[in-house]
Amino acid sequence: MHRLTLAQANAMIEAAFAKGAEMGLKPLTATIHDPGGHLIACQRQDNASTLRVRLAAGKAAGALALGVSSRTVGEMALDRPHFIASIDSMDFGGMVPAAGGVIVLDEAGVIVGAIGVTGDTSDNDEACALAAIAAVGLRPAN
Repeated sequence: MHRLTLAQANAMIEAAFAKGAEMGLKPLTATIHDPGGHLIACQRQDNASTLRVRLAAGKAAGALALGVSSRTVGEMALDRPHFIASIDSMDFGGMVPAAGGVIVLDEAGVIVGAIGVTGDTSDNDEACALAAIAAVGLRPAN
């Protein structure tokens, strides 16, 4: 496997939303991307704001662009704000330096895509992303 399939992407979104419901979160939006950052699937729950699609995509795209989770991108932004601000404008999908964007690895440790989740606190968004990855038997990059 070199990238997530549409079936896996849809299952991940379903699992992220199920985790959000279990946790009693605000309406979520989830995007799934291939290793190049291109969108595979996206869903926005009822009453989720329209900007959430771009925010979720920015979390996933930023993670893929720098090879680390969007949580780590956020930590990098604190230490090197000018660096993150400058590369944000270079990246195809933009970059959101807040937890919720996680790179997805297959069983061999190869990057097969990324997920971005937004709608609640960044920590809760990330919890839903991690649950989504586990639901399809894959693993997050560290």
